[in-house]
Amino acid sequence: MSGIVQNNILRSSGTVAVSAAGLNWSDTIITGSTATVEAGNGYWINTTSNTCTITLPSSAEKGDQIVLIDYARTWGTNKIIIDSNGLNYQGNADTYTVEYTTDGQSLNIVYSDATKGWIPLEDDVTANEPVAPPTQKGIFGYGDTSSNVSITNLVSSSGVIASDTTGVGTARNALASASYGGDKAIFGYGTTGSNVSLTNLVSNSGVVAADVTGVGTARAYPSAASYGGDKAIFGYGDTGSNSSLTNLVSNSGVVASDVSGVGTARSRLAAASYGSGLAIFGYGYTGSIVSMSNLVSSLGVVATDTSGVGTARYSLAAASYGEDKAIFGYGDTGGSSGQVSMTNLVSNSGVVASDVSGVGTARIRIAATNYGGDKALFGYGQSGATRLSMSNLVNNSGVVAADVTGVGTARGYLAAAGYSISA
Repeated sequence: MSGIVQNNILRSSGTVAVSAAGLNWSDTIITGSTATVEAGNGYWINTTSNTCTITLPSSAEKGDQIVLIDYARTWGTNKIIIDSNGLNYQGNADTYTVEYTTDGQSLNIVYSDATKGWIPLEDDVTANEPVAPPTQKGIFGYGDTSSNVSITNLVSSSGVIASDTTGVGTARNALASASYGGDKAIFGYGTTGSNVSLTNLVSNSGVVAADVTGVGTARAYPSAASYGGDKAIFGYGDTGSNSSLTNLVSNSGVVASDVSGVGTARSRLAAASYGSGLAIFGYGYTGSIVSMSNLVSSLGVVATDTSGVGTARYSLAAASYGEDKAIFGYGDTGGSSGQVSMTNLVSNSGVVASDVSGVGTARIRIAATNYGGDKALFGYGQSGATRLSMSNLVNNSGVVAADVTGVGTARGYLAAAGYSISA
């Protein structure tokens, strides 16, 4: 064996063998269906395209060590098979089949003796759970001022709303928006007087792009949230009748075709992300006002209805806060005095809490976004027939602050989302 000796461990011949800290790591990523490995080395095994059979040395001495790592996290799809080449493996002859079939696994084996042969020192799975930095800024866009508009208002990392930016794209209202790609946003669907399915991407500097021809069924009053850390989902809405269909958005902002809905068809609901890559749709209008919710997995799969907690309402808004929780707020409970400013917090396990007495002006047709990494902001909306541009900040404990005099054109039926990981 050649190379620099480090962190030595015993070897029966008296020759010093190196431990993992001093292994010679292969410069080549193994991608073939077979590979022969040698003691004292570490190997990256990429099974993206195929299963790989790995042949161990035909002779070994006590303390010989080999490390194998799932380079592309694909062993769960295409396994590795260990051929112990005449030597025992954990006390079993090499006529036994030895397989490793878990994504993200690493295998550190050491040779003991002829009886037990190769023994795993470690066969750990490294979790693939990187946490993206939270968005720092927000954007409100589009809406109804008594006519449709496409103006936007950026929100700073300290929750300050900027003046109007001349709109890009088709003016419309009753649309939805969510973050995607970790630091960008997307506006989608809505009505111009007729339902549409077009979308507008928002860059990580808050610039709204031109219309993208829509995918999926045109509809108004849907909702949207980010999920999976870097993707988004549009769901529910009014296609002429209430629906529960969804459309997933990739981390590059591409909207997928319709997915048959799960849960009660409804519109005028709200949605937000929570937990680690999860989302929740809640409340809405089915022909009657409801308080049910539907959780969304980190893969974008919508769960069946969960019986609602809190006062049933519609035309409300929701946003994430505290990095892993969410808040629903404001809305219409029906009737001539049905506008409320109450809120319902959502835990990081997706449990909706009971009503919290509202702070600020009761209103409907409102939007909300996260900002500052761990806070939220409700903005705009209507009080009766009066359109507003006021806002209410939400701290990282979910406490809603008093009204802040609005900046920008007063409007309702708008949408909002977080963008940018830079303050």
